[in-house]
Amino acid sequence: MEETFVPFRGIKNDLKGRILCYKQDWTGGIRSGIRILAPTTYIFFASAIPVISFGEQLERYTNGTITAVQTLASTALCGIIHSIVGGQPLLILGVAEPTVLMYTFMFNFAKDRKDLGQELFLAWTGWVCAWTALLLFLLAILGACSIINRFTRVAGELFGLLIAMLFMQQAIRGELDASQTELRTKLTFPLGNGVVEEFGIPHREDPNQTAFLPSWRFGNGMFALVLSFGLLLTALRSRKARSWRYGTGWLRGLIADYGVPFMVLVWTAISYIPVNDVPKGIPRRLFSPNPWSPGAYSNWTVIKEMLNVPPLYIVGAFIPATMIAVLYYFDHSVASQLAQQKEFNLKKPASYHYDLLLLGFLVILCGLIGIPPSNGVIPQSPMHTKSLATLKHQLLRNKLVSTVRKSMRKNVNLGQLYNNMQEAYNEMQTPLVYQTPSALGLKGLKESTIQLASSTGYIDAPVDETVFDVDKDVDDLLPVQVKEQRLSNLLQATMVGACVAAMPVLKKIPTSVLWGYFAFMAIESLPGNQFWERILLLLTAPSRRYKVLEECHATFVETVPFKAIATFTLFQTAYLLVCFGITWIPIAGVLFPLMIMLLVPVRQYLLPKFFKGVHLQELDAAEYEEAPAITFNMLREDQDPQARITNIDSGEILDEMITRSRGEIRHTQSPKVTSSSPASVGDMKPAYSPRLSQRAYSPRVTELRAELSPRLTGKELELKETPSPGPSILGKSPHGSSSS
Repeated sequence: MEETFVPFRGIKNDLKGRILCYKQDWTGGIRSGIRILAPTTYIFFASAIPVISFGEQLERYTNGTITAVQTLASTALCGIIHSIVGGQPLLILGVAEPTVLMYTFMFNFAKDRKDLGQELFLAWTGWVCAWTALLLFLLAILGACSIINRFTRVAGELFGLLIAMLFMQQAIRGELDASQTELRTKLTFPLGNGVVEEFGIPHREDPNQTAFLPSWRFGNGMFALVLSFGLLLTALRSRKARSWRYGTGWLRGLIADYGVPFMVLVWTAISYIPVNDVPKGIPRRLFSPNPWSPGAYSNWTVIKEMLNVPPLYIVGAFIPATMIAVLYYFDHSVASQLAQQKEFNLKKPASYHYDLLLLGFLVILCGLIGIPPSNGVIPQSPMHTKSLATLKHQLLRNKLVSTVRKSMRKNVNLGQLYNNMQEAYNEMQTPLVYQTPSALGLKGLKESTIQLASSTGYIDAPVDETVFDVDKDVDDLLPVQVKEQRLSNLLQATMVGACVAAMPVLKKIPTSVLWGYFAFMAIESLPGNQFWERILLLLTAPSRRYKVLEECHATFVETVPFKAIATFTLFQTAYLLVCFGITWIPIAGVLFPLMIMLLVPVRQYLLPKFFKGVHLQELDAAEYEEAPAITFNMLREDQDPQARITNIDSGEILDEMITRSRGEIRHTQSPKVTSSSPASVGDMKPAYSPRLSQRAYSPRVTELRAELSPRLTGKELELKETPSPGPSILGKSPHGSSSS
């Protein structure tokens, strides 16, 4: 994105770039066929369930003025409009937690004013939305979104992890009991729902009911824990179904694509098992009026009452409008940025300025019909992009697997195989008219396979399954790409709108299932967050850090000293906890995005004084770079293999053991334990596989061996590099390694 503060230039550039690919946005989604339903269903549940929960919160804290009907209507209306005329279709819009906080604050302010009160609350919020829209128009026109260029990974990932914490808090935290209703009304932010509340008494219910006796409240809470954790664990497990060893490929793919929404249905059904044996109200379920209930649609005509608001309050509405404009500007822009991270390799241009302008129109539209506005949301937006990356991967993989199998039947060599795969890959690309075709393609295959095959003399040999493992190697060769289109966003927003009419059905979902889904969304947003991975690295035992290198890992693990990694991560963690603490402060809690924005000058001027520039560049890289797995020999140069065993904790020895079902214990042949036979290394030769792993000979690791050693072992251990005795990527070596 060009950094420009010339009025209207940013909007003009965004429109110019997106209009060129508008037709392709639709044709790309339509050509995906029925497969587009998988990311659509996945993101629909991720969007609808939090919105329903937020609507239930607003219903409580606005005395029924705003309900889940209004939050669903806002999410659907804004989502449909944005998917059709918006700039970045990967961005998901919805009613978010900051909106809930601000509307709760404004309601508590308005209800005690005689000349305003609850009757004119929605009319006054209409004026607030009008002022907010005006400010958003000014920010978009003046190019304020250019500042987003200065938000580096440290700010984006910290904000993403903060949102994950807030979602997890939403799933866990309890609410004040009924005896503390007066205290609750004095607070300007909802203390929230959560599985802990399932042990208490909801403040809108009669505490004399049988279901609220202590014994039944305890039973309801325990059943809620079963439903919440049941959904969480099964949803997480189903998302990884493609890696299961059981079941056919189509069944694993079906579970991975639709398992999460299916689990919501399953655990909702399970909640009805004890329905005849427990009092009414156990387990607790969603509470919301139906859209056709008396008074449920009175807010749609709020525009007629806006002129009844006293002039003083019309002018005063500018104050909360300023806070909301800042919140929306930041949330909307960062959500869009996280949905367009560089590692996704998006081909189509961004649209920050135009999308902010469109958001202004959506805000004033929502205000005039009495519903809370929607804006870009996290983690749904990056989750949408990741799900579309999975879809693109499936489409490319199916095409390439078919091409490889046809080529093998013709007994082609590796060079011809590569050309056939490259042609098939190019056929699947739809480059824009003003862009050159992707040069990324199958570059990894060309460099590692063709060149090594030429040096080992296998370039002219016919390819078969022993040389090229079709099922595994195609996945390794495909770059990350995203199916950029508008159809999935339009469909999910339409499905959210259908939820308004399906409210009687949605009210059958237990609230505890919602809390489990909140926890699932929080955990699902963590993979790929480099900040989170560094936290895990700090928690890893020194003697176990080599395991990080034995898997694909971020490059900073090899290039930055552990002390610098730890210091940088601790700074981020402390800053994260400060931001999280601010969200608990009444009124001021809604301004936590200002702390995230403060990271821009902190990163630019403060951090360079404490960290080397090259280290900051790695730890705060614009693009997530991965290094391949490396197998190490955990030996001192002056130590034989047997001596190493005495320095290992007994618990680590047990970790390397596997107990058979009959009780015998056998020791695993771990590749990191050096063979006492010198022939085991010397006899390793590439056979059949032209891409026999050269990863073990990483020059980067060789240069950094002295630096890595103290970090990985905590003592004077040095990492000795050895070839991997495991099977190669493209086939199996007939030469095994003998381990003692």
